[in-house]
Amino acid sequence: MNDRFENSLPQIPQEFEPASAIALDRLVQYSTGAIVSKKLLQNASGSLTLFAFDEGQELSEHTAPFDAVVQVLDGRVELSIGGTPVPASAGESVLMPAGVPHAVRAIERFKMLLVMLRSDRQK
Repeated sequence: MNDRFENSLPQIPQEFEPASAIALDRLVQYSTGAIVSKKLLQNASGSLTLFAFDEGQELSEHTAPFDAVVQVLDGRVELSIGGTPVPASAGESVLMPAGVPHAVRAIERFKMLLVMLRSDRQK
């Protein structure tokens, strides 16, 4: 690990080494009939989590006290945000505002990076 960063970051997976380029979609693998997640970073400001959803898998509607950005890395997903369907494909990103009900459904196998950031609207 780069010594300059070693003491400044929270505990992170070894393959997500600071100051190096990585292919995020390779850090999480699909599992038949399942949703796989891998937390990369978490602190008081938010988190970075990778997900791999098998086709047809979903997360039911819920809310979160964080603004969330979904970055689709592979495949296709349909998000529901405040009751509005929002399809997204590899290379696209979607903002899910804090406090707004949202759900996730895998149209086909897909991988995403979920970036959750503490929102000033939710205190």
